[in-house]
Amino acid sequence: MRFSYVLLIALIFAVICNSCLKKGGKYIDEGEIHYNIDYSSTVGNLPREVLPKNLVVSFKDDKILFEMISPIGNSGIINLSNPKEAIYDTYFSILTLRYYYAAKQGEVYPGFEAMEGMELHKTDKTSVICGFNCKNAEVTFPSDRAKIYDIWYTDEINVKNPNASSPFYEVDGVMMGFFFLLGHTELRFTAETVYKKGIPDQTFARREKFKRVSREELIKIINKMLAF
Repeated sequence: MRFSYVLLIALIFAVICNSCLKKGGKYIDEGEIHYNIDYSSTVGNLPREVLPKNLVVSFKDDKILFEMISPIGNSGIINLSNPKEAIYDTYFSILTLRYYYAAKQGEVYPGFEAMEGMELHKTDKTSVICGFNCKNAEVTFPSDRAKIYDIWYTDEINVKNPNASSPFYEVDGVMMGFFFLLGHTELRFTAETVYKKGIPDQTFARREKFKRVSREELIKIINKMLAF
């Protein structure tokens, strides 16, 4: 009986240790990070079945692409940063509708208005996620200082200015555990796998077949579609 108990504990420990995989050494400068997405109870009028289940981040030097796409209808949001080509785009698609907004350098992507006014405080806490040593920061908002959000990031993945156009532009590392507020919906992201792989330069090119709109128009479209 004691042996069975020890074996069970060992199996549980093995599952936990392998729940986040790293397929590539530290300090890689090209590859992908796959994140699980956990939604708060409020997700607008969209059924959970059509919501994106994962976030995939592709990176290469100072270029970075965030893709949060639903497996149904190829709908979702894409954020693209390609400083060399002065591209800082947000793409939004749902079924046959496709729109994009071209931001300027240093401008936070549209859709994160609910995160305005946030305050970030770095702490001494550490963790290991996908084999990478991570630092911690706590985030609060003026509307409720009692609620504290933990975020985790690492400087062991070589991406230049990985958060330049996101609400976390103050963070000098790649996000491994974090959150976004989109309207009344809270999304939590946890890194599951880090891959070292070649990423074609075309991945970071401006998308075609999207209608260009203003920042205000895209915010209005997103809010209307998601009924926030």
